[in-house]
Amino acid sequence: MIDIQLAEADWAGVDNGVEALLEKWLVPVGAPLRKGQPMASVMLVKASIDIEAPADGALASILVPEGDSFAIGQIIATFDDSPR
Repeated sequence: MIDIQLAEADWAGVDNGVEALLEKWLVPVGAPLRKGQPMASVMLVKASIDIEAPADGALASILVPEGDSFAIGQIIATFDDSPR
C-alpha cells in the first residue's frame, strides 16, 4: 500500500496553517489506474493541482472526502500497487 498525500514541493511557499481543499475525487475506490493518471483535484492557495497515481494499481481508500480541507503532510488516501 502507498499512502497518498499532496507532494511536499506543492506546499513550498505556503504559509503555516494554510490548508488545501480536496475538490474532487476523479476515480472511485477500486478503479484500475495507470501510473501518472490523475486521481484527485486539489485547490491550494487559488491553484488547482491534480494528484496522480504513483504506480499502476487502484485507489484503495479515500481518507479525505470531497469538500473537506487537509493540512500539510496529511494522508488523503491509500493506493494499492500490488500486482493483480
